[in-house]
Amino acid sequence: MDIFGILSFIGGISLFLYGMTVMGTGLEKTAGGKLESFLEKLSSSVIRGVISGAVVTAVIQSSTATTVMVIGFVNSGIMKLGNAVGVIMGANLGTTVTSWLLSLTGIGGDNVFVNLLKPSSFAPVTALVGLIMLKTVRRDRIRNIGEILLGFSVLMTGMTLMSEAVEPLSEVPEFVNLLGAFDNPLLGILAGAVITSIIQSSSASVGILQALSVTGALTVGSAVPIVMGQNIGTCVTALISSIGAGKNAKRAAFVHLYFNLVGSAIIMTAFFGVNAVVDLGFAGEKITPAGIAVVHTVFNLLSTLILLPFAKALEALARFTVPDRDDASATVPEDALLDERFLIKPSFALKLAGTALGRMTANAFQRLSKAVGQFGKFSENTAGEIATDEDRIDLYEEKLRMYLLKINGSSLSERESIELTRMLYIIEGLKNISDHAAELSMGARSLAEDRAAVSDEASHELRVLLGAVTEIASLTDSALRSRQSDAAQKVEPLHFAVSEICSRIRERHIERLRAGICKPESSPAFTRVIDSSMRIADRCSDIAIFVMGSAAADYDTHSYARKLSSDPDFRKRVEEIEEKYRI
Repeated sequence: MDIFGILSFIGGISLFLYGMTVMGTGLEKTAGGKLESFLEKLSSSVIRGVISGAVVTAVIQSSTATTVMVIGFVNSGIMKLGNAVGVIMGANLGTTVTSWLLSLTGIGGDNVFVNLLKPSSFAPVTALVGLIMLKTVRRDRIRNIGEILLGFSVLMTGMTLMSEAVEPLSEVPEFVNLLGAFDNPLLGILAGAVITSIIQSSSASVGILQALSVTGALTVGSAVPIVMGQNIGTCVTALISSIGAGKNAKRAAFVHLYFNLVGSAIIMTAFFGVNAVVDLGFAGEKITPAGIAVVHTVFNLLSTLILLPFAKALEALARFTVPDRDDASATVPEDALLDERFLIKPSFALKLAGTALGRMTANAFQRLSKAVGQFGKFSENTAGEIATDEDRIDLYEEKLRMYLLKINGSSLSERESIELTRMLYIIEGLKNISDHAAELSMGARSLAEDRAAVSDEASHELRVLLGAVTEIASLTDSALRSRQSDAAQKVEPLHFAVSEICSRIRERHIERLRAGICKPESSPAFTRVIDSSMRIADRCSDIAIFVMGSAAADYDTHSYARKLSSDPDFRKRVEEIEEKYRI
């Protein structure tokens, strides 16, 4: 192989790996996080886990990604360790689909229909179709399909380049002797494991092996241990991913390792043992890309069938490796959903971020409810709970924002990008509502310490205002949970009404101060409650508009408010609410 052959081989590997990445990204966008949800829901038994793991891996073309996702599921408490065992087995089965696709490069013959199946024949066509879809169509789904086709074309082109670059090596004795050294099973396993652990993809390393097989220097006997080593090497990524995770997540990574180690040991012993006794003639025959696909599939299928009845034993072995200690009863932290392992699948990570946002929403409005309740009967214990709740809200706000920003750096569809922007706005609004709830609680403490400072009329007006605040918070909470425009539209009339109520209470409080009905020292706390109530209503209004908006450009609360204020039906609704909360 001359310098140009080396460059072609390097270029082929680069295109191959890039094409696999592009195709996987397009498949993930098309699935939109649904595959991961499918994986999560259909893993209640080992058999179902095997099926779901195989299906998901076959679609996203990466057993490593599936296994890392499973570790994230287990770490966040979404999936139990026992259910993860079947999914890990299925992931090994699903990854064999890639090797069958790549075996198309070995097709040859004079038949025109057979030649049409060769990547060199159809890859340019799929690339052209994919490019047209990507550049001329605005619909996300069609563009994603175009990305898949482009990625597949680049993948196959890279595979063809690799195969063509190494083909002349069949005439180089040194190269043939080098590959012949892998007839030693231990060397073959080691080589397969090392290469796969470096490129962190068993599918990619199997593809490289298929490209090398066109030289005719690889035999069935030398390919079998290499393929097994490749399956072991892919466990490295999962083990690295489990660093810093909980015990069960580490156990899931070890289940993956033990499954491949035990499976390889059994298959190797059987294959080479039988070959030593019976002398399997085909073991010395040259292997083709399709033959490697057969070996890859048979190995993973046999490993799954043999070890499936021993799923509990694999789990027990992992538990023995990572034993329980004093913290065995530790609960999964609330922010465990925001696991960075899920970032390899941005669509699903965004979906989980939405679940975390739901929890933040619940915490924020629960804090507000507690604060409003302080005005009926102030409690220092409740005030302490409200102060403690602030830490939970701050945790969600900081971690959820950073998590979304990391997702934003990934490849998302236009619809998902809009949703991510909307969530960032909503997080800010919820954080402000939580802060103003704390202000209400402090105002309630000040007023409770000197009940004589405000009149009964002033106290009644505050109760009316807080009733309106409670309603607008409830409507906003419902709008956020349902994400329906109809629910969000009910918020703005109440926002206008709260604004009017706050203005009237301020005016009446000034009159009472002048008349000596209320003491001047009551003003700071009284004003704090009014201001906090108004700001809570403002943030609820913002959130409702964000829910209704179709893009970040639509979030103009001032123009939206001006538009509504000129609508007679809207004004009528505001007047009805003002009548309901008449003071």
